[in-house]
Amino acid sequence: QERKTHTASYRDHIQKRIPWEEDCYIDLQSESCSPRTKMKMEELWIHKHRKQLLHSVSGPLLDSFVGHMHKVALLTQGEASQLQSGGQLQEKLCAVINILASKGPQGSDMLQEFIENTDTQLYGLITLQGSWAADRFSNLLLVEGLTDLQQKEHDVLQTEATKGSWRHNARQLSLDKLLNPLTRVSMPPRILLTVGVAGIGKTTLVRQFLQLWNSGKIYQDVSFVFLFSFWELNTYEKLSAERLVRLFYPHVTDMSYVFNDTTRVLIIFDGLDEFKCSLDFSDALSCMDPKKDVPVDNLITNIIRGNIFPEASIWLTSRPNVAAQIPGGLVDRMTEIPGLKHEDIQKFLFHMFQDRSLADQIWCHIKAYKIFLVMCYVPCVCWIVGSTLGFLIKGEMQDCLPRTWTELYSYFLKMIVEGESKDREPLKIEQSYGSSRRLIGSLGKLAFYGLIKRKYTFYEQDMKAYGIDLPSLQSHPCSRLLIKEESVTCTAYNFTHLTVQEFLSATFYYTASKRAIFDLFTESGMSWPKIGFNNHFKSALQRSQQSECGQLDMFVRFLSGMLSPLVAKPLSGLQLLAKEENSAYRAPAITFLQSLLSCGSTVSLWAVNVVHCLQELQHTELTRNVEEGLRTGSLAGKLSASTCSILAYLLQMSEECAEETNLSGCLSYSVVKSLLPQLLFCSNLRLENNHFKDDVMELLGSLLSAKDCHLQRISLAENAVSNKGTKAISRSLLVNRSLTSLDLRSNNIGPKGAKSLAEALKNNQVLVSISLQNNVIEDEGTKALAEVLLCNRKLTTLHLQKNSIGSEGARSLAGALQKNQVLRELSLSSNQLGDKGSEALAQALMVNHSLITLHLQSNSISNKGVTALTKALKINRGLADLNLRENSIGVEGAKEIAKALQTNGTLKNLDLTANLLHDEGAKAIAKAVQFNCALTSLHLQWNFIRSTAAQALAAALTTNTALQLLESVFLRFPSKPLSLSYHLFHCFVIMYKNIYFLFYFSLRGNSIGMEGAKALANALKANSSLRVLNLQENALGMDGAIFIATALNRSHQLTYINLQGNRIGDSGAKVISDTIKTRSPECVVKI
Repeated sequence: QERKTHTASYRDHIQKRIPWEEDCYIDLQSESCSPRTKMKMEELWIHKHRKQLLHSVSGPLLDSFVGHMHKVALLTQGEASQLQSGGQLQEKLCAVINILASKGPQGSDMLQEFIENTDTQLYGLITLQGSWAADRFSNLLLVEGLTDLQQKEHDVLQTEATKGSWRHNARQLSLDKLLNPLTRVSMPPRILLTVGVAGIGKTTLVRQFLQLWNSGKIYQDVSFVFLFSFWELNTYEKLSAERLVRLFYPHVTDMSYVFNDTTRVLIIFDGLDEFKCSLDFSDALSCMDPKKDVPVDNLITNIIRGNIFPEASIWLTSRPNVAAQIPGGLVDRMTEIPGLKHEDIQKFLFHMFQDRSLADQIWCHIKAYKIFLVMCYVPCVCWIVGSTLGFLIKGEMQDCLPRTWTELYSYFLKMIVEGESKDREPLKIEQSYGSSRRLIGSLGKLAFYGLIKRKYTFYEQDMKAYGIDLPSLQSHPCSRLLIKEESVTCTAYNFTHLTVQEFLSATFYYTASKRAIFDLFTESGMSWPKIGFNNHFKSALQRSQQSECGQLDMFVRFLSGMLSPLVAKPLSGLQLLAKEENSAYRAPAITFLQSLLSCGSTVSLWAVNVVHCLQELQHTELTRNVEEGLRTGSLAGKLSASTCSILAYLLQMSEECAEETNLSGCLSYSVVKSLLPQLLFCSNLRLENNHFKDDVMELLGSLLSAKDCHLQRISLAENAVSNKGTKAISRSLLVNRSLTSLDLRSNNIGPKGAKSLAEALKNNQVLVSISLQNNVIEDEGTKALAEVLLCNRKLTTLHLQKNSIGSEGARSLAGALQKNQVLRELSLSSNQLGDKGSEALAQALMVNHSLITLHLQSNSISNKGVTALTKALKINRGLADLNLRENSIGVEGAKEIAKALQTNGTLKNLDLTANLLHDEGAKAIAKAVQFNCALTSLHLQWNFIRSTAAQALAAALTTNTALQLLESVFLRFPSKPLSLSYHLFHCFVIMYKNIYFLFYFSLRGNSIGMEGAKALANALKANSSLRVLNLQENALGMDGAIFIATALNRSHQLTYINLQGNRIGDSGAKVISDTIKTRSPECVVKI
């Protein structure tokens, strides 16, 4: 009981003490506040967003607000004078917030209204930080470790390569289960690591977790939660575990409650990427004494290893490439913060801007430029993009809307400097520019030298070292480029986002390199002379190529963008760029960048970034040429090293590759090898007809085996893959967790290749569709695949057409289907099943009600085989699509089908094309159609049907209201076309005029002539349901076609009409086509 009392007392103290608490909690649970009072205080906007206000409001905005509050008599003269007197900005802000809070809802509402009307971007930033946390961080992604991409590449390049998408097959994990075991028999994780790119919200996640814990909603069994931010730990050289806790939580007097086996403790280390030291687990000295002072990095490694706090849970957050310092074997659970999906980006913008029309315009521009759409995956970047576009649109500068990152960040800086005052007077803007130039130069220098040292957190001594006057900065609009963090031990500054630091670095480097004599990357100035911008530009690219984890990739992209003629306009006021200044540098830079594309046998993301650099400086000719080749399929023989780099860029950014990447007929072994790292991140890849042999399959097998493979569908049809190549693909399927569709049709894998795939599919639980059409797998391979159906619970589609499968193979599949309840589609067309095979399948359909589609085209099935199938159809409750084209089904078989149709209520599509039904069989089916309410599509062409059967079918359609597609009822005889009598056609047309459910109708290959066309035209005027009409080869002539076109000149719903083979002529064809399209421009007309 005493321990519970002590723990409760501790929680009260910790809630009053923690400096970051203002982000998460409104009330400090002081004893003087009643629960009702506390609830009302928490509802106030000023309390809810206190921390964001302290970080975001600038000096000029505060002075304007104080003046406004005095005018409306909300502040007395004494209060206004006191607030406008000297002092630190943070102190003045705290005083204003406290005074307004004491005035209740009126003061809070007044502040909220003033900021919203004065600076909507700032208002959006303040409100978004608070309101989105609860929604966004309800779930994390449970992942199995860091991918190569995450460990080696820049955050932006990671996001672009994965196209701003979540990891495939990553399991979602809610915050309330973060510390719990995943199964009943597993142990709770001790070391937890949460990764996320810069700006994704790692610190906000931690604060959200603490808010939920503090309110008692999660982990009530956790007695102590200690949060340590690495930017605070940077100020210490040595610490002991006890001293660490006492320094940050001085009220904890009895350490026995922390260092014991019975109290559950959670220690959070936030922001490993901000730590000044690297964690070296190989050389770190072991320390098990919690009272011994050791170097801080050594202390952290010993805590992670479990030498100190062995029973505590340890949770770390970090950017991915820095998280790689922690050995994977020490991490019990790794999670990743998911970014914004496209629908989330829209919601984000609607929350930022109350003007829905403005939000829609911004969203349309983001969608139009994929570079922005992909990076809006990161909430902080989404805010930068949204606020900048909003600034331009509201300022009626739609013609300046950016298309590159450098343009966008240039206007973002312009927005920061000018502010969003509705009366932006030229004089005030010029004054703002004048005071900003020197400060931006100092911030740029700080940003640049921080970037090359991989330093992203700065302290007061750093600011002073680069000539930044902190009091002046706090009262300047440029203070919004930084985030200020304060604690008991220190004050730290970060740029609002990593890309802001990189952009300011590029502005400094560009300005300084024009007059610098020595290499700017050597801060001391002691280096080989480098005179002229072009030499400094080359140096920057070379440094970028050598940098670890791509830390300079975005810097050189922005630097290249400085040479764009469109960037001079927003930056000219700050004298960072002068008009026409960069034109002399642009051509040499383009030449140098293009030379870099020709280097190397493998296309790396660095090479892709070079293409981005070319795009930033508005050199798009190469990209357009390759994109055109990709669209027209004319890249064969043109894929040089530089072209492959551009192609890799297009795989990420081109709309041509958004849904499907079609590289059919243009690749070779060497090209595949060079593009392999970039093919990882395609989702739908077509590599058909490339003459690939088994060596390419080895490459693709390694691709599919990679941990960060994003491929979901791949087609390798019409290549030269044998059973050896199939084995390479099969091995990859044992570990791949993303591929859902594999197309290997028209290769030569044979029975052995089918067996290899079958062994892999017994263990693979991701693949849902596989096509092995035309691979000669025979009965032997089919039997192996049948075994797969007995144990695989994911495969839904299996295509085995043209594989020389006989009745034995069919029996194997039938036996498996009697037990399998997952397969939905099975295609066995163009094999040798015969009646025995169809009888076996019929037995399976007696008990299997999960198969929906069965294709048995061209399998020598006669009346005997179809009779067995019809018996199954009378019982089966699942089959919806049955293809029996090109078999030997005669009149008796047709009669059995008719009997089945009278009782079957699930079959929707039935294809009996090219059988031997004749009139008698067709009439039997027509009679059944009168009563069948399920069938929607019926194919009876090429069945020797005469006029009497046609009349029966026409009559059946007058009572059947379900059939929507009737294909080619009246067809050719083997010897001559059938000429319909006028009486018969007239009866059919009367029927057609009164049917409002037929969507597809074909009369191809008849001789209805001008009279038939005239009758059909009358029916078309009354019918509004038809979508597709095929009148090919009907001797319409010009006059008959005019009748049809005139009828369709009125309102119609057709999306496709075919009048080919009717001797209309070229001149008449255009007139008729234009007439038909008058009412429906999208209608496809073929003449």
